[in-house]
Amino acid sequence: MLINADFLCRAELATEHYQWVPSPQSGVERVMLDRVGAEKARATSIVRYALESNFPHHLHPGGEEILVLSGTFSADSSDYPAGWYLRNPPTSGHQPYSHEGAVIFVKLWQMTADEIHHVAIDTNDAVNWQVQGGRDICHLYSDAREQVSLQRINAGEVLFADKITGGAELLVIEGALIEAERNYQRGGWIRLPVDAASEIVAGVNGATVYLKTGHLS
Repeated sequence: MLINADFLCRAELATEHYQWVPSPQSGVERVMLDRVGAEKARATSIVRYALESNFPHHLHPGGEEILVLSGTFSADSSDYPAGWYLRNPPTSGHQPYSHEGAVIFVKLWQMTADEIHHVAIDTNDAVNWQVQGGRDICHLYSDAREQVSLQRINAGEVLFADKITGGAELLVIEGALIEAERNYQRGGWIRLPVDAASEIVAGVNGATVYLKTGHLS
C-alpha cells in the first residue's frame, strides 16, 4: 500500500477530509496520512481507540512514536492522558489499550537502529516548556537526524522563517494554521519536502503545533 509515499512531494490532510478505516483489531480505527507497506508498514496515522478497546501484545521492529491527542492511551500498566509524548525504540514491544477511548498520532518504522531509549514526556507540565526565540517550545526529541517539538505560535506569526532544509512535518494540536486560502484546524497535517518554502502563519487565536524537522533529508 502506498499513501503519500513520495517524500519529495508535499502532502497534507485537513481534518474535514479524514477517512476513518478499521484496523485489524475491533474497536480501533485509523486515518492513514502516509504509508509504505501493508499491515507492517512505514506509516504515519491518526489512530482512534473506542472505549475498552485494545491491541494484543506486539513488537515494533522499526520503533514507534506516539502523541496522545485526546482521551487516555494506556500500554501495559501505564496510563498516558492527552498531551503525553512517547517514543518506543526499535525491537521494543507493548500491549496498548484504552478504557475511556483515545485518539493518538502515531509514526511507525521511522527510527534508526541505534535509538535505544524509551521517552515519555508530559507536555502539560510547564517545566518541560521554555522560551526560545520569543516562542514557547517543548522539546521532545533531538538527534543528528531529526528534531521534534511542540511549539506555540502567536497569532499571525510565520511558522518557518527560512527554507526547510531537512523537510518538515506538522500536526495542528490547538488553534489553526493558515497558508494562502487554506485553513488547517486542529488535527490538520502537513508534510513539507526538503528545501520547501512555506508561508504558513498562525490563525487569529494562535496555534500549538507538533513539529518534526530534518527527518526527510
